[in-house]
Amino acid sequence: MIERRTVFRAAMAAGSAGLLAACSGQTGGTAEVNQAHVPPKARLTADPAVDAKDVSVVKPVTVTVKEGTLTEVKLTNAEGAEVKGELNPEKTTWTSAEPLGYGKTYTYSAKARGSDNKTAELTGSFATVTPAKEVRATLNPVDHAEVGVAMPISVKFAEAITDRAAAQRALTVETSTDVEGAWAWLSDRQVDWRPREYWPANTQVNVSAKLYGVHYGNGAYGKADVTTTFTIGRNQVVKVHTPEHRMRVYRDGNEVANYPCSNGRDADPNLNTPNGTVIVMTREPTSIFDNERYGYTDLEKKWCCRISNHGEYIHENEENRANIGRANTSHGCINLLEADAKAYFDSALIGDPVEVTGSKANFPTTSDVMDWLLDWETWKSMSAL
Repeated sequence: MIERRTVFRAAMAAGSAGLLAACSGQTGGTAEVNQAHVPPKARLTADPAVDAKDVSVVKPVTVTVKEGTLTEVKLTNAEGAEVKGELNPEKTTWTSAEPLGYGKTYTYSAKARGSDNKTAELTGSFATVTPAKEVRATLNPVDHAEVGVAMPISVKFAEAITDRAAAQRALTVETSTDVEGAWAWLSDRQVDWRPREYWPANTQVNVSAKLYGVHYGNGAYGKADVTTTFTIGRNQVVKVHTPEHRMRVYRDGNEVANYPCSNGRDADPNLNTPNGTVIVMTREPTSIFDNERYGYTDLEKKWCCRISNHGEYIHENEENRANIGRANTSHGCINLLEADAKAYFDSALIGDPVEVTGSKANFPTTSDVMDWLLDWETWKSMSAL
C-alpha cells in the first residue's frame, strides 16, 4: 500500500500526460503482482490448536476447511506412526478415530483445495496431558459369567476417586430386557450398580466403563477402559427364618428344597446369623475357619458358600449334627448336614440372594458387598449424578 501511494503521488507531479502513462502502466503491473499474492480462499483450522498443551487423550482431533475440500490430512505421533481418522462425506472435516497417548506430542499436516483452485496448507503440533497418576479399575462380574439374580455390578478403583461424577458418567449398563437400576458409591474406591428388584432370569448384560482419559481430580486419570458381558441365570432365592431352623430354597417362587439347619446363637447378637438380604459371594468345596476368640483354628468344613464379608457362610458341619434342625448354636454361619450342604452347593450361583429374618441383629452395612441391605431410596441417594 505504501508503494502504491508513492507511485500515485509521483505521477500527479509529472503532469497529465505522465499521469495517464503512469496510471496505465501501474494498473497492469499491480494486477499481476496482486494476483500472485492473493491468499487461497480455503481456510484450514484444527482443534486442538497449534502448540496446545494438556490436550485430552479422548477428545477427537479435528481438522476443518471452509471454502474448500480437504485433500490430505495426517496426524502422527512422535515416532511417526499415523493416527487413524476419517473424512466426512463432504470432505470438509477430518476426525481422529482412536484415542491418543498420555504425555505425547502429535503433529498434524493438512492440505485443502479451495473454490479458487488454490491449495492451502496447515501444519502444527500439540501435547497431550501427562497424568500425575494413572488409576486402574476392575469390573465384576467377569466376562461370560453366569450369576444369580441379586448379583451387583461393581467397579473398583486402585485409588480414591475425587471426581466421582466424572467417573460415573463413563459407566453404562445395557440389558436385553428393561431393568430399572442405579449406581451407588459404597466408598471412594467403589461404585456398584444394582437393579431395583432382583434381575429377571436369563437377562443378558453388557457393561462398559470408558475410563481411559477421564480426569478423576488432582491430576489422576483413568488408566484403561474395561468392559464385561455376562448372563443372569435362573431365579433362585434362599430364605432362612432363624427360629425355624430351616433353610428353604425357591426357584421361580416355588420351594424346591427345605433343609434343616442350625444358625447363629440366638442369645448373643454378636453370634446371630444377622437379618438382611446378602448374596452368595464364593463357592468353596472346602474352607478353613479360624476364630481364636471363640476357641477354634484350622477348622476345615466342606461345601462352603460365603454370604458376607462379616464372616457368615452356608456350609457343612457334621460336628453340629445334633443341633441341626433343632437349635441355633453356630457362631453365625448356617450349618447343614453334609449331604444337604453338597446338594445346595451344587445348585448355587455366585450372586444368588440369601434372605435372613428372625434374628436380633442385622447385617452391618460396612462390607463392600452390602448392596441389598439398603432400601431403594437410600441406594439412589448414593449416586454421584
